[in-house]
Amino acid sequence: MLVTPGRALFMDEISTGLDSSTTFQIVNSIRQTIHIIGGTAVIALLQPAPETYELFDDIILLSDGHVVYNGPRQYVLEFFEIMGFKCPKRKGVADFLQEVSVIDLLYEFSRIMGLF
Repeated sequence: MLVTPGRALFMDEISTGLDSSTTFQIVNSIRQTIHIIGGTAVIALLQPAPETYELFDDIILLSDGHVVYNGPRQYVLEFFEIMGFKCPKRKGVADFLQEVSVIDLLYEFSRIMGLF
């Protein structure tokens, strides 16, 4: 519920206990509202369905409290491919990001870049 004219929303795990269809409807409504008011929404979701994932313009992926990706959704797979992590064809992007985020990414990125 929006109770002030604020233009930023911060939401944590709003899909807990909801089915994927309801989560999609909620995120889609938030997206439409944010675009109308010219605001920003930061939404933490665990394992979003592919159709819900596609609603996001940008992705912030955290691993052990560190940002490992922050940018446009359409470039996230390219970024991870450059870093040596390729999403299998049978796997959805959101599921891939969930799995890759539990790897020690900071160590892996440093190793790939020749820092270790």
